[in-house]
Parts: sequence; structure tokens; C-alpha cells
Amino acid sequence: MIVTTTNTIEGRKIVEYRGIVFGEVITGINMFKDMGAGLRNIFGGRSQGYEDELSQARSNALRELQERAAAQGANAVVGVDVDYEILGADNGMLMVSASGTAVVVQ
Repeated sequence: MIVTTTNTIEGRKIVEYRGIVFGEVITGINMFKDMGAGLRNIFGGRSQGYEDELSQARSNALRELQERAAAQGANAVVGVDVDYEILGADNGMLMVSASGTAVVVQ
């Protein structure tokens, strides 16, 4: 399946629009990752635990987007946008949302 942020696919013709599709993932960051990130905040450096969690959440959201597009009979998704939000009373949850238009291309 082709997934792109552009509204067209070079060399391909969109022959049918199947609708808007979404992929959402909400994940919690555990206490150990918080502690590691807190130390990185004091001493400097990158937080590998947070980066891994973000990367995994983004991959899962895009995979869910593709699965929903395929369920609608699409073979591509155009105009993809990925958004990130912090949720929860203590800002301990991360939401990654991907959206786009499911299409059939030749």
C-alpha cells in the first residue's frame, strides 16, 4: 500500500476515493522511562526510552491507518497527517493520530 503526505501519487492516477481513514494509538509511559528521562533532563542527552515509545506509537498508528484503508478497498492513502498529543491528568499518556484519504490508484 502506498502511503504519502502528498495529495497525488506521481505516475499514478486516483480513480476512486474511499473516504477518510484514521489510525490512533494511545500509550502510557511507565515509571522507569520517566525516571530515565528525568535524569536526561538534569544531565543532558537524549531519552532513548521516550524516543522508542514515540517511534513505536507512530508505526502502530500508520499500520492501523493502512489496515482501515485496505478494509475500505483502497490500495493507497494520500494526504497523510500525523499528530501528537499529551493526555491524562499527569500528562503521562501519549496519543499519536494519523489521518488521510483512502483511495484506489491505477
